[in-house]
Parts: sequence; C-alpha cells; structure tokens
Amino acid sequence: MKKILILGAGRSASSLITYLLNNAKQHNFEVTVADTSLDLVKQKTAGHPSARPIALDIADEKLTHDEISKADIVISMLPAFLHPKIAAQCVAMKKHMVTASYVSPEMKKLDADARKAGIILMNEAGLDPGIDHASAMKIIDEIKEEGGKLLSFKSYTGGLVAPESNDNPWGYKFTWNPRNVILAGQGTAKFIENGKYAYVPYHKLFTRIEKMHVEGWGDFEGYANRDSLSYRSIYGIEEIPTLIRGTLRMPAYCEAWNVFVQLGVTDDTYVVEGSEKMTLREFFDSFVPHGKGDLKHKLAEYVHIPVKGKVMDMLEWAGIFENRPIALKNATPAQILQAQLEEKWRLKDGDIDMIVMQHIFEYEKKNKKHTLTSSLVVKGDDAIHTAMAKTVGLPLGILTKLIITDQLKLKGVCIPTIKEIYDPLLNELETMGIKFVEKSS
Repeated sequence: MKKILILGAGRSASSLITYLLNNAKQHNFEVTVADTSLDLVKQKTAGHPSARPIALDIADEKLTHDEISKADIVISMLPAFLHPKIAAQCVAMKKHMVTASYVSPEMKKLDADARKAGIILMNEAGLDPGIDHASAMKIIDEIKEEGGKLLSFKSYTGGLVAPESNDNPWGYKFTWNPRNVILAGQGTAKFIENGKYAYVPYHKLFTRIEKMHVEGWGDFEGYANRDSLSYRSIYGIEEIPTLIRGTLRMPAYCEAWNVFVQLGVTDDTYVVEGSEKMTLREFFDSFVPHGKGDLKHKLAEYVHIPVKGKVMDMLEWAGIFENRPIALKNATPAQILQAQLEEKWRLKDGDIDMIVMQHIFEYEKKNKKHTLTSSLVVKGDDAIHTAMAKTVGLPLGILTKLIITDQLKLKGVCIPTIKEIYDPLLNELETMGIKFVEKSS
C-alpha cells in the first residue's frame, strides 16, 4: 500500500483530497489528511474507506515527524514558509514531497541532498505557479522544435467570480487567501518589453494595466506580477525581447483598487491606534487631508477621481463611507480593509468562481510573424470544489500519483517545466475539462 500524507485541509485542498481518494482503490493508496481541525478533515474525507483523518498541529514536532516517517509522499498545503522545514525532514527520511508554492532559496539548497536521497521535491505544482508553467512550456518547446524564434510571451491569470455569480461592481469575490489579495503587488514589478527593462513601483502598479480579451468570455485587464525577468532562465528563453507575467481582473477593478493603494490603506506595517473605537468612515477620513467638505469630495480631490462615476460607486459599494464600527483592536490598515472586504466579497450560497488564464505568444518562423493565443477558463462546481480548488488541487494530485506510481524518474527539486512532467499532467487535466483553447494568426 502506498501511503500519502496531506498536511493541511484548507480551502484549496478539497479537490486534491477528492482526486486522491477517487484513485485510492485502483492504485492502493491510503490517504492521511492532517489538519489542526479534525472536524474539517472529517468533513472533507467524508468517511471514505481509504482516508485516514487525523488532528495534527505542525508545532507538535514529534507527531509531525512520526506521520512523515509513515508516508511514502508528503503533500504540504501549509503556509509557504513552512515548506523547507517539512522538505528537510522528507529528505532525511527519503520521502517524496509535493507543494504548490514557489521554490524558495531554502528549498533550492535541498536539491543536492534530495538527489542523493533519490527523492523528488516537486514545487510550483498548482495553478499559478503550476498549470501556467506546464501549458507555457509545451507551446514554447513546440515553437522551438518547429524552428520558430520567440519574440514575446505574455501570461496573465486571475481567480475571479463566474459571470452568473457576478453581482457587484468590482466583479470580484474572494476565492483564496484574502490577505494575499489585499497585499497583492507590493514591491516592484519587473519585466522586459521590446528589449527594454521596465520597473513599476507599487504606487504605480495599478495604473499600468494591459487590456485583454478572452474569446467567448469578454474583456479583462491585467497588471504585472512582481518578477517576470526570472522566468527567462526558467523557460529557457533568455534572449526574448518581451516577457510579462501578470494578474487578471475585471475592467475598472485596478482603477478602483488604486484608490486604496494611493490612500495607503493596504499597508500592513503598522497599527492604527484606537482602531476598535473608529468607524469605517472615520478610518478612511484619517487618510485624506483635513479640510472642508464631506469625505467623498475630499477623497475625490486627493486621489484625482470624479466625485460621481464608476470608481466612486465601487468605493461606496465597498462600504468605506459607512458609520460602521471597525471592532478590530490595534489593527493594521490592511487588516481593517480586509475585514471589510471579506464581508462584501464573500461567496454566497450558490455562487461559483472562475479561473481565467491567457498566454499570448508572438514568434517568427520562416520570415513570417505569428501570434498564438492560448486561453483557459475553468468554473467551480460549488463553494467547496471551487475553480481555484480544482486548478490548484488537481495538478497536485496528478503529480503525486505520477511520482508515487514511479512514472516520473526525476530526482531533486523540480517544477513542471519539462516534457516528462507537463505532458502527462496536461493530458489528464484535459480529461477533467481543464483544457486550453488555442488560436493562431
């Protein structure tokens, strides 16, 4: 019997757990699902005969060590900063490991030891990073094999709400960690465009957007992710003149979100004194210059937006002008904003989410220029098996199955950018309706 240990049963783990349990009988898997909440684990394993639900706090080092020692492979759904600690134990005990998170410097240092141990530490095996790597590299390799020269690669992904559940002016609801959404984009975005490096600081990021169209689904807008430049070496396209990776949102989202950025209410570095005694209106009023006029007019003048219009309507819908108590003691501005938006951007019963990913390749072949657009749209099934949970969890499950059934012969720290990994991954995802639509011109 092959033993799989899943650490963490949170929002993105639902489809992963279901996939592995559905494959358990055929491949003789025992799936241990561990979380601090035993009730949550029991809910997600639903009494399946191949499931072993347990309560586990990662702070309990002995129990964590014991559970890893029993497993053949560990899937870490824990916060990213904990992955290297789990990976080090996996290397010491010669256990494979899979995560959806980026390869950290600490993880990279384990590569040689993992190779010696004869194990795989598979990282970046979710949606973005994950499916984006696999789908992009498949096309990049095909272009190269056909003698083409890549001139431009742009890739955007968004976790959004499906059109039938889109009932607010932002066109957005939380489908993953709300904190990450509030803090998104902080730092400086780096990319290359037409052979020139571009650096966009956080306070300008949401003003530098690119409009995108996904056939059959409409218009979107994208802003650049932090570091696109590192993907030149990852994808083997060091000489490419244009490379941009970014995040997709619905039209007008970025313009309205930029108001929060300009005000400074996405800052998570200090606490607002006496925040529990403030109303939302008083909180936002404290970020605009004091003077005559109501908050709307002062804010409009301060951030240079019309006092009447779509952006102001979006801000008003978000509740920032309400005399509603904050009730968070010594909270940071970002925490106050998050708490308010969690109320407004909550998925309601019956709501479904949607993942949109689009790659745009421009390349030259036989002295002719070509454009290839590859688009993916995935809708959630329900509030548990969301599109986000499916597109993060299913790749993790598939790669876990490939590793534990000895279909991947790689060793060390890996990501799904080579044919041996991306071919079987994309092929199985297609059977589940996660399929890219390509259009050439």
